[in-house]
Amino acid sequence: MKILYVEDNEDNVYVLKRRLAREPVSLVIATTGEEGVQLAINEMPDLILMDLDLPGIDGLEATRRLRAHPKTSTIPIIALSAADDAEVRHDARAAGCDDCDTKPIDLGALRAKIDAILASR
Repeated sequence: MKILYVEDNEDNVYVLKRRLAREPVSLVIATTGEEGVQLAINEMPDLILMDLDLPGIDGLEATRRLRAHPKTSTIPIIALSAADDAEVRHDARAAGCDDCDTKPIDLGALRAKIDAILASR
């Protein structure tokens, strides 16, 4: 499985890379929303983990652009945010995210969400 992780915080990237090291996952990293959109178009990942607080365009705008593009419109997107509140979840879903999760990442919970989303497609 190929996952695009759009995250500007190096520590968060490092932690997820270590947690996924033994998983059958290819992890592609983007550090800005613009880069995430371009990599999604070029790499066609199976799933995107989208940080919402990014430099340049934020994760919500990046998600809207991905949903509007014919090549990436159906790629599952899970929003990631340190804020765990109803407004963040609502905004993420309104932008086109399939689900939301909080940071720091609980790999077990995230893996369950990934499996559920991929199984439903």
